[in-house]
Amino acid sequence: MSTSVRVRAVRRCAGVVAAATAATLVLATPASAHVEVGSEGARALAENVTLNFDAATESDAAGITKLEVFLPKGIAPADVTYGKGPAGWKLAPTDKGFTVSGPPVAVGTDVAVSVVVRQLPDAKSLVFKTLQTYDDGRVDRWIELEESSGGGHGHSAPVLKLQAAAPGAEPVAPTPSASPTPSASPTSATPSPSAPPATETADAKPTASDRATATAEEDGSSPALPIGIAVAVLALAGGGLWWFLKSRRTGTA
Repeated sequence: MSTSVRVRAVRRCAGVVAAATAATLVLATPASAHVEVGSEGARALAENVTLNFDAATESDAAGITKLEVFLPKGIAPADVTYGKGPAGWKLAPTDKGFTVSGPPVAVGTDVAVSVVVRQLPDAKSLVFKTLQTYDDGRVDRWIELEESSGGGHGHSAPVLKLQAAAPGAEPVAPTPSASPTPSASPTSATPSPSAPPATETADAKPTASDRATATAEEDGSSPALPIGIAVAVLALAGGGLWWFLKSRRTGTA
């Protein structure tokens, strides 16, 4: 093979390699976008730790509107409070983590938000799977683990490496879950259907006997005593009347 032929072959191979390299870079550009989580000097069992989430945009037509983060084991949604983020964005807890959302940011703009965690768990690293939503409905799923994504590329989930716990650090008591305001017990709020409250009719009036009994109960005495006195008085009155009528008949005769 002549020298000129070898030179052309080398140049041709170099061109192919250059084209392949350029194509690889172009194809890899979308995967360079990602969501990262960081915290300076984060240690296991550290308290009131600020976590910074940085979400790079992958869309040239829509703005980011929401980040939904799934918390790792050892961090409860109630343990997370909002730090800062884009104007108008707010934090809301979910069953498995939290969302930070608001008006869409400008197209092509990355998003940075921070949250404060009450205490980090005792672990070497923490994985925060994240969903990134745009105002056109697109969702980027940063949920792959490094082991399953081939060494940390693709749509890998954000991972926070932790230093060893400080000497003497211990887990704090769990944050109490928010509970609804207790409502009145049905049995105490309304009468039982089987035992309706007693009511008086409009024409019901207390009798003399009822009044006497009530008076006796108020005085602390038995109602038998006034009843006996009343019977004796009536007996005496009846006997006197009978004697008077008999004497009148006898005089007339």
